[in-house]
Amino acid sequence: MTYSKPSGAVGRIPRTVIDALKDQVFGFDTFFVTGQEPYEGGVLFNGNLRGDPSKSYAKINGRLQEKFGDQYRLFLLFNPEDDKPVAIVTLKELIESDPATVPEWFAAGAFGLVTLYTVLLRNSPSIQMDFLSTMGNFQLPSEGIPGALATFTILLAHEASHIFAANSTGAKLGIPYFVPSLQLGSFGGITRVTSTLRKREDLLKIAAAGPLIGSGVAVLLLLIGLALTPGEGQGITINATAFHDSLLVGALAKVFMGESLKEGATVQVDPLVLWAWTGLLINGINSIPAGELDGGRIAQALWGRKVWSRVNGVSIALLGFSALFSDISLYWVVLIIFLQRGPITPQAEEISSPENPYVVAGISVLLLSLLICLPFPFSFS
Repeated sequence: MTYSKPSGAVGRIPRTVIDALKDQVFGFDTFFVTGQEPYEGGVLFNGNLRGDPSKSYAKINGRLQEKFGDQYRLFLLFNPEDDKPVAIVTLKELIESDPATVPEWFAAGAFGLVTLYTVLLRNSPSIQMDFLSTMGNFQLPSEGIPGALATFTILLAHEASHIFAANSTGAKLGIPYFVPSLQLGSFGGITRVTSTLRKREDLLKIAAAGPLIGSGVAVLLLLIGLALTPGEGQGITINATAFHDSLLVGALAKVFMGESLKEGATVQVDPLVLWAWTGLLINGINSIPAGELDGGRIAQALWGRKVWSRVNGVSIALLGFSALFSDISLYWVVLIIFLQRGPITPQAEEISSPENPYVVAGISVLLLSLLICLPFPFSFS
């Protein structure tokens, strides 16, 4: 038997359906309902969860689909007020996005073209920090093609890994919006999850895949760059002080350059070092556990929504403090506040924790972000 929604029922669930949910969908063997209340167009059920959360969810959802077809969505979450499990049933159309429209594709394409220009500009040897002064200089961006290829290789590896992980879990992602930046060329991409994820582990897989693979490609290119000896007129001369900006890059540079890397000295490096470093930094700042960044999604998947809210607040506060000394931090915290602050879309079953191998992967991403973004504190001498 399937249920047909009566006219005018969008945004609310009829009383007859609520009664059927309590009497025929939930039960003593899964979730014993003790009360209910309206919740954002659906119904929140208080009660006692029975047995393993993932198995109980599967039973409840099976009965829901059998009784009402594909019209409703079930969520099994922690109540943030008392940390007790609650069940939420809502209409499907209230939570699942429509397929991408033509204006959305157009907007994503426009962002992509601007990002292409800023990446070319950022990787040009004769870079101009004044954006307006470069508008009529078409030769300048063309000089940045080799560096842009390296940057986009890292960015595309990051986004492709998100897509691959999403496909493996049956999730759907929106169109990636690449964010232009005059400081780095790009701040990476913003990608929405447009379908309901089954559990926190799925969110962890999708969120961790991008920075893991993207950072891996960036580190590989960085190692190649450090191993290369710049040819005549091909190297870039930089002060050793620059390597203090990243704990990971500074440590690798000291290993490869040895005694030639001394405080106050200048060194010549292959341009690939700086191109890979930029890609590594893009992955690192996207892995900060704040908002709906990859790092924020990882934090919520690892420890739950309540811990995520606390970590999110601390991360944004630290970014705000570092913005006093870094324009990159300033632009990044503004981007998070206006575009990526959250909340993260609920997963269908948020009670169960991810399995250990995925926990290790998620924590590795967060630690890698620290290694990339924290300064190298030791003297090169």
